[in-house]
Amino acid sequence: MSVSVLGIRHHGPGSARSLCDELDRLKPDIVLIEGPPEADELVELARDPDLRPPVALLAHVPGEPSTAAFWPFAVFSPEWQALRHAVGAGIPVRFCDLPAAHSLASRPGATGDAEPRPGAEPDTGVPGLQRETADDGGEGDAIPEAVQVDPIGALARAAGYDDPERWWEDAVEHRGDTPFHMIAQAVEAVREGHVADGYEARREAFMRRTIRRAIRDGFERIAVVCGAWHVPALAGTAGEGAPWGAGLPTVKADDALLRGLPKVRAEITWVPWTYGRLASWSGYGAGVTSPGWYHHLFASPDRPVERWLTGAAGVLREEDLPVSSAHVIEAVRLAESLAVLRGRPLAGLAEVTEAVRAVLCEGDDLPVELIQRRMVVGERLGQVPDSTPMVPLQRHLREEQRRVRLKPEALDREYDLDLRKPLDLERSRLLHRLRLLGVDWGTPQESRSKGTFRESWSLAWRPEFDIDLIEASSWGTTVPAAAAARVRDLADGGGASGGTSGSGTPGRGGGAPGGVTLAGLTGLVEHCLLADLPEALPHVLDALSARAALDGDVTHLMAALPAMVRAQRYGDVRGTPATGLATIVGAMLTRICVGLGGAVTGLDDDAARDLIRHIDAVHAAVSLLEAVPTGAGVSRDPRETDASAGSVSLDGPAGAEGAKETRSTEALKGARPGEESPQGRWLTALRGACGRGDLHGLIEGRLTRILLDAADLDTAEAGRRMSLAMSAGHPPARAASWIEGFLSGGGLLLVHDSRLLGLVDEWLTGLAPETFVDVLPLLRRTFGAFAAPERRSIGSRVRSLGSGGADRAPDAEEFDEERAAAAVRTVLAILGRTGSNDG
Repeated sequence: MSVSVLGIRHHGPGSARSLCDELDRLKPDIVLIEGPPEADELVELARDPDLRPPVALLAHVPGEPSTAAFWPFAVFSPEWQALRHAVGAGIPVRFCDLPAAHSLASRPGATGDAEPRPGAEPDTGVPGLQRETADDGGEGDAIPEAVQVDPIGALARAAGYDDPERWWEDAVEHRGDTPFHMIAQAVEAVREGHVADGYEARREAFMRRTIRRAIRDGFERIAVVCGAWHVPALAGTAGEGAPWGAGLPTVKADDALLRGLPKVRAEITWVPWTYGRLASWSGYGAGVTSPGWYHHLFASPDRPVERWLTGAAGVLREEDLPVSSAHVIEAVRLAESLAVLRGRPLAGLAEVTEAVRAVLCEGDDLPVELIQRRMVVGERLGQVPDSTPMVPLQRHLREEQRRVRLKPEALDREYDLDLRKPLDLERSRLLHRLRLLGVDWGTPQESRSKGTFRESWSLAWRPEFDIDLIEASSWGTTVPAAAAARVRDLADGGGASGGTSGSGTPGRGGGAPGGVTLAGLTGLVEHCLLADLPEALPHVLDALSARAALDGDVTHLMAALPAMVRAQRYGDVRGTPATGLATIVGAMLTRICVGLGGAVTGLDDDAARDLIRHIDAVHAAVSLLEAVPTGAGVSRDPRETDASAGSVSLDGPAGAEGAKETRSTEALKGARPGEESPQGRWLTALRGACGRGDLHGLIEGRLTRILLDAADLDTAEAGRRMSLAMSAGHPPARAASWIEGFLSGGGLLLVHDSRLLGLVDEWLTGLAPETFVDVLPLLRRTFGAFAAPERRSIGSRVRSLGSGGADRAPDAEEFDEERAAAAVRTVLAILGRTGSNDG
């Protein structure tokens, strides 16, 4: 009987290659691997060719998915190669680390640590060597303080290296054969005098228990694959020929150490992993800084430098950068020369990176960062087979991903979705549903198109999404059912339990019953329509209606209305029926119009600015109500663009068709015949509020500008109001605030209306010097918000005021009607009025 303890470095390609050779030589009849023993039942999945690394063992507590841990494996991980060797040879495999049921119940470190602690390594970036937080060993037992040791760093310093990674590459990775007995002796010397803390001691005690059980089961040739740090604690220090176990703690001591451990029910499965998450900079303690480079060293033992630089040249050529074969040849020579100068057996990552920067990138760091991201770290995402244990929600998502043809990938990929196409519409709905569940696989981006039928997304799959899906599985077994249940819970004021609230989930706020603000409920309605959740929408609308009826704060209603209007607009474009939505929008707008007069008075500067934002948002929302059909007779086909929807009212001749046109136009304005349109009601409310004498100057100026832009005021009336606001009867600060509000919509008005510009100029030039200094900050803020071309045009017009060049505004006689006729005909053709003689 023999027990061979093979100390490896987690995710070390040199260790993996040497381990394969050593297992071929030893021909063990059982392999014990450092890892949670609950994974023994998942070993057979390693035979499935669809289980492709990088993958990870995920252990979690049912009902508490946030209490979870990962054990990642890459193709160059020695543990993965040991697993594949054993499965290929048909010999048993057992994991021998402390069970996840115990490690999850007593995770070392601070509570709420989202990173894997069981199986984690020192955060120095030296994988394979354990460093854990000190723990008490039991009731009243005094345990000496654990000494934190970086063994690779200690060995590197002993060899005269100041960089542990460089020493490991030279001594192990670039040699091609790892002398396991020499590593064991070196680590034994480093561990001399080391006292394992409670958690580390329990782990090693359980590993010894697993070895003893394998011996009792009659296995003769036992191979133990573990981090090199644990080798002295598992192999003992007895001399040559002594039986295994000599010099190790006794069975009784190990049993006493493992007695009474806290325990939880843990479930375990395989999940995909990424090289980005494997990198040590991403937070995983047992990671490596360059997983892509290590993958290359393992997969290309022959001429690795030449192959690497050839691949780097290919990446740069894909970005249309000029890189020739001569560049590659010179880069190889430079890397090899640097290795010789530095006394290294082979050019390492530092040498090839310097060669890439100097030769392939010609000193430019930006392409080097591209190589770092795509090759040194890598963008590889693993895959698990369908037979892997999953919660139903995970399995349904895999089916949905195949149905809509969206493949999870580690790299960011941009998608521009056209919602008029059924496939893109289904993709959009899936991504919105996942965001409601807290799975932010897709992040909405600003669309390059102005139409509401297009969406832009950036997709990148992260391993932690599997935990989010497990957590969200409490809401349902399918993505639509879970998203609908989650929405209903949020509408009822839940949200503290269940799925993780992602960036797409409407937030909750204080001050509202149940913890959900009115704006949050309206946002929830919008999400229901975007995600196509008709079964949850009535519940949310009922909650919204009840909340809106009880909320007397007009600003809350104003904050909520834009989302409701967007929801109505998207419901039309997507073909999603939203019964009752228009009624609620109309009721909210009516209450806003009634309460606006009282809301605009008695405000200080900050409150006035906040209210202006709400007024602008409501004004934009009301304009959407004008543009989007809300009548029953208007098509809701998602394949219609905004322009095609607007053309409904412009077709047909006079007579009966003209009556139909009138009805369609009224439908487009959101009003029945004889009823004032939403914009009309809103402008009426603005006129009434603007006529009050106790308004803040900022609000009065902004309301005047809105009414002017809406053609509710003519320029003469706007000029009269400006003259009153800037008269001597008002303090200069209020006049400056009025101008700031009036011009917040843009400065082109002053360019085209010389009378208004003259009023502003006359007021400014008439200020006393000390008063001008007081209002200057307000004026700078106002004019500083204009675009540079607007400021230049205003300055040019001001210079021409004295010369009389600005006195005459352009009139219709200056336009060439013959030249404009072609453009007019084109516009009429677009509007379907080609047969008309108008214009």
